[in-house]
Amino acid sequence: MSSSQDRIFLSPPHVSERERELLLEAFDSNYIAPVGPALDAFEESFREQTGFAHCVAVTSGTAALHLALVHLGIQSGDTVIASTLTFIGSVGPAFHLGAKLIFVDSSEDTWNMDPALLRQALEECKSEGSLPKVILPTDIYGQSCDLDVILEIGEEYGIPVVVDSAESLGATYRGRSVGKGAAAAAFSFNGNKIITTSGGGMLASDDEKIIDHARHLSTQAREPVSHFEHREVGFNFRLSNLCAAVGKAQMEALPSRVKRKREIFAYYRDALAGIDGIEMMPEAAFGESNAWLSVITIDPETFGSSNEEIRMRLEEDNIESRPTWKPMHCQPALSGAIVIGGSISERLFETGLCLPSGTALRDSDLDRICEIICSMGR
Repeated sequence: MSSSQDRIFLSPPHVSERERELLLEAFDSNYIAPVGPALDAFEESFREQTGFAHCVAVTSGTAALHLALVHLGIQSGDTVIASTLTFIGSVGPAFHLGAKLIFVDSSEDTWNMDPALLRQALEECKSEGSLPKVILPTDIYGQSCDLDVILEIGEEYGIPVVVDSAESLGATYRGRSVGKGAAAAAFSFNGNKIITTSGGGMLASDDEKIIDHARHLSTQAREPVSHFEHREVGFNFRLSNLCAAVGKAQMEALPSRVKRKREIFAYYRDALAGIDGIEMMPEAAFGESNAWLSVITIDPETFGSSNEEIRMRLEEDNIESRPTWKPMHCQPALSGAIVIGGSISERLFETGLCLPSGTALRDSDLDRICEIICSMGR
């Protein structure tokens, strides 16, 4: 039986009159095409808040990763090594470029790419005489991977690192923005992310050449002459000026969004503390997560209900929740891919549940969610 109570979504957009104001300002200026003052202002705001020297706004986080891989020369037959616990958009560009994918399992304490297993994978590749061309870790659920260690390993083997930071804008790693220090990092502004442009993404780097080339590629790689001249084939990936206007307003709210996300995580942690069989996603000591999604794992033998049983019970009360990402090496579309490890990410999928984490949630909403979860224990 469906509930008559208001729907609680997993991570809905959170907008205000400021977004409307800047959007209408851009609309009234007639900069409807995918360039304009709002786009420039959005990129400038992103650079100021994250500390990256350069960035380019594009249509999605996936598009950002695609541009980075094209710049780095990934082509058919090359190998890309990536996190297995991630969304498929993280590895889709490598797949479409014809690369062979090798997946690395998560570490227990961060849920991100395990550096020890990464090194093991690279040693195996080296022994076979063919190293990957790119290392692609994901900053999962708003928490940074152990980037410096991964960068050190990449440097040792001569392999650049591109970070999928799609979920993690506003998070930090050792006092700096997630992804900063890698060759490039990709961010997402999809409707469910911590800030949104309705759809969109950003490629950021301290290497000007990467961003200049990505910007060129994102606008069909048109040469700067009066006619349409193309020395390479590009993409129609540039973010529109209208979407960027929304993004500029959202960037202004980013610190408060991170603060509220972390408050929500803490609320769940405290409300569910001491309940046998339920654990929160750990936060690594090397950084501060943006807590994009608050995630729990459930031991059904101890707690008395499984993650799927809890999900269905929440749905009966008109509350959206979602299993953790299904590992890439378990996806039918990627069957046959090599995986190093795998048991941890598989267990996180089998036992994990993402709880509603929208920044407009009220404490009464959180109480409603927690009461249902607690009622399902032994």
